[in-house]
Amino acid sequence: MSYFSSIYGADLPSRAKVVYFYLFDRADQEGYCFPAINTIARELSISRSTVKRAIQDLERHGYLEKTQRYRKNGGKSTLLYRVRQGEV
Repeated sequence: MSYFSSIYGADLPSRAKVVYFYLFDRADQEGYCFPAINTIARELSISRSTVKRAIQDLERHGYLEKTQRYRKNGGKSTLLYRVRQGEV
């Protein structure tokens, strides 16, 4: 059985699967990464809106956790993603 069999068989749109694999590829050993939405969109040649919808799909199905990060002055920084690797 493939490591990714649960994501292949999941009831997710293709956009979510592509974004999942992108984030999985960039995640550290604990599953964390923090690419900007613009970066994801540019590198996958899809729109920012599509990336946002894909992230929502992945969160809703339990494949991704998203946390807002903040700067010392209180301003928003990048989002921190935790890709759930083989846990779903």
